[in-house]
Amino acid sequence: MTDLSTPADLGELVALAEAGHRVIASHQAPSGAYPASPTFSAYRGYSWFRDGAFIAEGASRYGDADGPAAFHRWCADVLAKRTDQVDALVARALVGERIPVADMLPTRYTIDGGVGNDPWWDFQLDGYGTWLWALAAHADRHGAVDGVDGGVVAAVRYLTTFWARPCYDWWEEHVDHRHVSTLGAIRAGLAAATSHPALAGPLPAGDRSAAVEAVEEIDALVLRDGVAGGHLTKWLGAGDVDASLLACVVPFGLAGVDSELGRATVSAVEDALCVDGGVHRYAADTFYGGGQWPLLTAFLGWNHAVAGRRDEALAALRWIAAQATPSGELPEQVGHHLLAPDREQEWIDRWGTVATPLLWSHGMYLTLAAELGLVGSAR
Repeated sequence: MTDLSTPADLGELVALAEAGHRVIASHQAPSGAYPASPTFSAYRGYSWFRDGAFIAEGASRYGDADGPAAFHRWCADVLAKRTDQVDALVARALVGERIPVADMLPTRYTIDGGVGNDPWWDFQLDGYGTWLWALAAHADRHGAVDGVDGGVVAAVRYLTTFWARPCYDWWEEHVDHRHVSTLGAIRAGLAAATSHPALAGPLPAGDRSAAVEAVEEIDALVLRDGVAGGHLTKWLGAGDVDASLLACVVPFGLAGVDSELGRATVSAVEDALCVDGGVHRYAADTFYGGGQWPLLTAFLGWNHAVAGRRDEALAALRWIAAQATPSGELPEQVGHHLLAPDREQEWIDRWGTVATPLLWSHGMYLTLAAELGLVGSAR
C-alpha cells in the first residue's frame, strides 16, 4: 500500500475502511460473536465483550446495522443464560462471602457462548460495562435491539455488586488493583443503562437505583484516588498512565473532553506513550517486546477529533493505515519502536507472530474514520 504516514489521497483511507469492514463482517460467526482474531493461536475461537463491543461500535458507525445487532444479541444471550449464576454471586456477596476469582464471570467466551477450557486471566469487569455503553450507542444510530433485556439486567446487577472489586485490566494484568480504565467502562455502561430508554426500561427499580449510586461512587472514588499530576492514573493510587485511559475521556466521559482533567489525561498519555505517531500500552510493557498498537492510536485520534483537533486525528488515521498489510489487514501491534526488544521472541515462540488481523484494530479504525466524516456516522 501507499505510505500513508505522509499526506495521501483520502480515498485510500476510505478504501482501507471498506476493507476493514469486510474483515469484520466476513469473520463474524453465525452466532453473532466477533472472534478477537480468526487465526492467532491464543485468541482464535474466542470473543471478548470488550473487543467485540468496540468492533461493533466501528461497524455500527460505518453503517452496518445487522452485524452489530447480532453481536449485541449474542452478548445478551450469553448473560441471560447465566442469570442464575449472577444471582448466586450477588447473594454470596451480600452475606459477605469472599468469592474466588475463578467463580466470577469470565472475560471471554467461546464463539457459541460457552466457557473455554484454555487457562486465561479471566476476571475482568470492564467488558460488561463497555457492552452496555456500545448497545446504547448502536440503538441511538439504528434503533433498539430486541431480545437483549435479560442480558442488560444481568450485566447491571453484576456490575453494581462487584464494580469496586479489583480485577485484571484491559491487558489481563495486575488483578490486585482497581484500574481507572475499568472503572470508566463500568461507569459508562451503568450510566447508559439508567438513562437510555432502550436499556433502562427492563431494569427493576432496585437495580436502577443501585446503578445510579454506583456511578456517583465511581466518580467520587476516581477523583479522590485515581488522579495524580492533574491526570487520571493507571490504577487507584498510582502515578503513571496507561493508554487505556484515553477511553475514559472519549468515549466514556469519566473525564470530559473539554475539562482540565480530560485534556491533561490525553496529554499525559500522548507525552509518555506516543512515539512517531504510534501509541504504546504503557511504559513497562514487554508483550511481544512492547510495540505500538493501532487500536490505541485510534483512541488517541478519536480524542483529538472530538476535541476539534482534526489534523492530529487525521495523522493518527494515516499512521494506522500505514501499518496495514498489502491485503488490508491490521495487526494487534507493530514492532517499529519496541520498549523491550529482548522480550519479543519469547512471545513469538509461545503463540506465533503478532495477531493479524485483529478485529478490534479494524473496529477502531472504522470509528476514527467515521468521526472524521470519511465514512458512516460521526456519532
